[in-house]
Amino acid sequence: MDKIYTSMGLMSGTSLDGVDVSIIKSDGKREYSSILDRFFEYDRKLVKKALKIRDKISNFEGLITHLDEIKALEKDITLFHAKAVNETLNTSKSDIDLIGFHGQTIFHDPKKKISKQLGDGKLLSQLIKKKVVYNFRQNDLDNGGQGAPFTPIFHNALANKIYKKFDLRFPINILNIGGIANITSTVNWKDLWHKKKIYAYDIGPGNCLIDEWIRNNSKKKYDKEGLIAKSGKVDQLILNQAIENFTGNFDYEKSLDVKDFDIFFAKGLSLENGAATITEFTGKLIAEGMNLVSGNQWLVCGGGRKNKYLLESIKNNFSKIKLDLIDEYEIDGDFIESQAFAFLAIRSLKGMDISFPSTTRCKESISGGIISENF
Repeated sequence: MDKIYTSMGLMSGTSLDGVDVSIIKSDGKREYSSILDRFFEYDRKLVKKALKIRDKISNFEGLITHLDEIKALEKDITLFHAKAVNETLNTSKSDIDLIGFHGQTIFHDPKKKISKQLGDGKLLSQLIKKKVVYNFRQNDLDNGGQGAPFTPIFHNALANKIYKKFDLRFPINILNIGGIANITSTVNWKDLWHKKKIYAYDIGPGNCLIDEWIRNNSKKKYDKEGLIAKSGKVDQLILNQAIENFTGNFDYEKSLDVKDFDIFFAKGLSLENGAATITEFTGKLIAEGMNLVSGNQWLVCGGGRKNKYLLESIKNNFSKIKLDLIDEYEIDGDFIESQAFAFLAIRSLKGMDISFPSTTRCKESISGGIISENF
């Protein structure tokens, strides 16, 4: 029997709201159970600094030009993660074997083979006195991959756990609405590789445009439950033009970054009408991307699942769909990605594949991540 590891995963998404911390037990294969999930909110000063740096870096040269600022911010973010880890360890009785540290993405360009996540794995290991796995994406990029999405192999573990307990039928598809929206088409473990493959795609914006619009035009951080959008009216002319401009240059074989989109098309609209138009734009693109895979059973996770107006838009644009919150199947939809990086850390430690040609478009299935024991 394979060893069961107790692993912690750390994830900070593009929303820049804070750090998700999860502890799981798993063999990195089919055995998986959730132990603990916690959220640590960034302070406003750190969020402001991170947004400022991210906005400055529009190309590779920006990483060099702003290197000193980036290093200072990276230290601050690493120290924040260390505090979150130590606080979690102090309140948890779990003996952690290793930690999967994703870091805070500020730049992603597969063409340049660069995906920059702020977070010093060596420093984190030194501060928390634990084995840390970090820089998960670089090996995939170096081998022709897009560096994303990275959660599909974990999505498959979740789908199989749900399948066993709730007797759902494959194909079970997972829609993750984070800053970017991505999908995974899962398969029964017994059918994996020799008969069927896991497929995954980035399919468009998730929360990124909606959040940016709300931040820029109000004092709120996001549109809670989509209530602002619901109170507005979609500008159909602007919407149609925006979709035409976007889809003409879109390739589902490529990964996406929040900087691949902007809210300029909604300029001049009121807060409410802009939110309604941008949310409908997002919903239409997500629905279109979901057509890439077969099956009508969908489970939705990520922060965007809480935007009821967005979910209604997706359903209206994708007929004959069963779209359930993953929470309805005893999985907390807020912590999928932090649990995923705990899972990926175990696979990295064991030298197991974490990215695949059918998920990230890498040349062959490969492992990844750097392991640090700096204590």
